Amino acid sequence: MLPLKRTLSREEIAAVVWRGCDTLRGAVDPTQYKDYVLTMLFVKYLSDVWKDKVAQYEEKYAGDAERIDRALRRERFYVPAECTFDHLYQNRGNDDIGGLIDVALMGLEDANRAKLEGVFRSVSFNSESQLGPPIERNRRLKNLLVDFSALDLQPSHLQNDDIIGDAYEYLIGEFAGQAGKKAGEFYTPSEVSEMLAKLVAPRSGDRICDPTCGSGSLLIKVAKEVGSDNFSLYGQENNGSTWALCRMNMFLHGMDRARIEWGDTLNNPKLIENDALMRFNVVVANPPFSLDKWGAEKAIGDPHNRYHRGVPPKSKADFAFISHMIETTYETDGRVGVIVPNGVLFRGSSEGTIRQRLVEENLLEAVIGLPANLFFGTGIPAAILLFNRGKGTNTDVLFIDTSKEFDSGKNQNRLGANSIAHVLDTVSRFRTDVPNQSDEGRVLEEKYAYRATLAEIKGNDFNLNLPRYVDTFEEEVTVDIAATKAKIQQLRDALADTERQMEKYLTDLGF
Repeated sequence: MLPLKRTLSREEIAAVVWRGCDTLRGAVDPTQYKDYVLTMLFVKYLSDVWKDKVAQYEEKYAGDAERIDRALRRERFYVPAECTFDHLYQNRGNDDIGGLIDVALMGLEDANRAKLEGVFRSVSFNSESQLGPPIERNRRLKNLLVDFSALDLQPSHLQNDDIIGDAYEYLIGEFAGQAGKKAGEFYTPSEVSEMLAKLVAPRSGDRICDPTCGSGSLLIKVAKEVGSDNFSLYGQENNGSTWALCRMNMFLHGMDRARIEWGDTLNNPKLIENDALMRFNVVVANPPFSLDKWGAEKAIGDPHNRYHRGVPPKSKADFAFISHMIETTYETDGRVGVIVPNGVLFRGSSEGTIRQRLVEENLLEAVIGLPANLFFGTGIPAAILLFNRGKGTNTDVLFIDTSKEFDSGKNQNRLGANSIAHVLDTVSRFRTDVPNQSDEGRVLEEKYAYRATLAEIKGNDFNLNLPRYVDTFEEEVTVDIAATKAKIQQLRDALADTERQMEKYLTDLGF
């Protein structure tokens, strides 16, 4: 067991979670580790915070049970005695420990319906198909409870107030790194989320939405950029397990007032207000790239008229998500930031028509090409598109190519702090600079950033492919043939001298 400290670090929390993964190894598919260990971490945290609150009120009210219970029921959440981690740990030898855990999870939901209803419906600790037959399942779950008993997550024992949320976020990222192609379903790399959050510039009082929110990491990053608690968060996620992760993630970051819906955003949008799509100041997303069979056959009759610029092809939903996001922003100041595969920039047919209309309506603000291999599970080149309903009379579009600005990693590349700062500075200069006064664009930074006019984009048939605007061609280094030949001869002469000297040594030795 880890030694208990009053300043428990993220690394110590992670070490216990990995130990829990080892306990499940061989029975549970690695892609599902997160569903069990992150749920257990969540229960342990709620239980320890609750234990801390109980101790405080027992001291404050000198053991008066009625006053203590009344105070506890006014807290942010309520944990019944039979739902605490300590109760489960004390019964870890029970022959039906999996059933006891499931009952405890349902009890937590029932006691906190407004915030936790449905959060645990996608995971069962009593599943034979996942955790094995009873004897083996009981052994694994007993060991899992022992693993997590090493943590004391009472607030006074944590390094800071954000540590449990940060640890949870870090662990989701680590699981994404191990999940291969499935990782993109629930996690956007932290650095990309951070940059996108800053680019959409959320303000106090904003409504913020992510219609494909995954585990919620991008939403949380945007919320933190506001700089106050005066914002409201909304999201929708199609995968039930990932939706549960998002709800827990929001809770651990103190954002449990966020409204996170479960369902298919394109075919069944749940964020509805007065029988119409809810409107937001900021909408961000990292939708699944080029999703097939997304529901194009129903798009023409869409009750919310999201596809009035055109219906995207049935095999590629990229512009369906973009259309949804734009239609859910306020017409006066709505800002959209979306991560897309590069094909969105230049593919023709209906996508070309939609792209043209978005540019002609002066909604597109910037195209930011990203380095390759940033995203878990895919090496497809990607870009960030920024749309802004508040561009006013400025019809220029900014193009940035960051493809060469990255930190290499073993499995994934990363955006470094300098790369992020470079992008943010360039976008800021674009937003505050004087727009072009002619039909000709101008280079803002050689081989990196270009300010294109509407006339230029129209001249390119509304193709937004970055090489049409940012010249990244590198001149080949001129080779001095004469000097190279002289160098080769010099090396040959040196080799001949070495061989002659070696021959002499061998002769002297009698060989």
